[in-house]
Amino acid sequence: MKSETSKKIISYSAPAKVILSGEHAVVYGKPALVSALDLRLKFGIWENKKNLKDKNILMIMQKVKDNLKKQKISFKEKKFDYKIDSNIPIKQRLGSSAAFCVAVVAALLEYYGGREFDKETINNIAYQCEKYFHINASGVDVTASCFGGLIFYRKEFEFLKNISALNIKIPKKIEEGLFLIDSGNPVEPTGEMVDLVGKAYNNKPEFIEEVLNDIEKTTKRLVVSIIKEDINFFIKSLVDNQVLLDMLGVVSKKAKNLLKDLEPYGYGKVTGGGGKKRGSGYMLFYTGKIKEFENYCSQKNITYFKFIQSYEGVKKET
Repeated sequence: MKSETSKKIISYSAPAKVILSGEHAVVYGKPALVSALDLRLKFGIWENKKNLKDKNILMIMQKVKDNLKKQKISFKEKKFDYKIDSNIPIKQRLGSSAAFCVAVVAALLEYYGGREFDKETINNIAYQCEKYFHINASGVDVTASCFGGLIFYRKEFEFLKNISALNIKIPKKIEEGLFLIDSGNPVEPTGEMVDLVGKAYNNKPEFIEEVLNDIEKTTKRLVVSIIKEDINFFIKSLVDNQVLLDMLGVVSKKAKNLLKDLEPYGYGKVTGGGGKKRGSGYMLFYTGKIKEFENYCSQKNITYFKFIQSYEGVKKET
């Protein structure tokens, strides 16, 4: 039997993501500003007679085959084995499931379709797969993972998504002060947090609609702050976003206490679906006192890492 390394391996990787602004509001047709992160999941696949048991990969395989049939692309039924390598923290609202869907879809499309496919096709199938993990998925996670860079995203309808890959980067003077800090694993799945906001919307439609509208304004202001390289405007948008997310009820007491403890060093916000009962996942944090911030986190055993934007989306690995 040939070893794994002697077989023809098709391998793709996809990045993590951070929602800079627009969490939850994006589910209701509001825009979100998202950045790909320099953390990646890699999926390698090669032909093998092994019977697959992973239901997630089987699901994605079926979605890929269905798409090929729809496009009238013929393919041969063949089994495979695979390997996953990832440095993306899981269950931390950083898009690990989206990166998984994107990388697996890209690899399986080439494996069965016999060629590389465009990012639009990969994104569309990956979105269908992401809904398997998060029923009310907006599509923003897989879009950021697929295309990379800064994405301004709005879903008007299920069949109509406006994806704008912004031809700008987060300015160095802002990015050098950005970190991601761990507020603890959320116990609630993202779908549960989306449902929580949905119930609040049903109970207080006018209030929640006002909050969602304010989040949209904040998202647009954040874009302006990046274009103008205005640190103070960026910070204000960050703080406003956190206040609005708290009003939606998606920020845990633990996360709020952590941000309060870190107030002497900077400003932060929940990113992603959040969490209410315990942790809220990784939070985006800006500091102008980097050494003091890092020393405090080390003393208090607070897990953090540097925010580094990724300009690459899904890509084939050699």
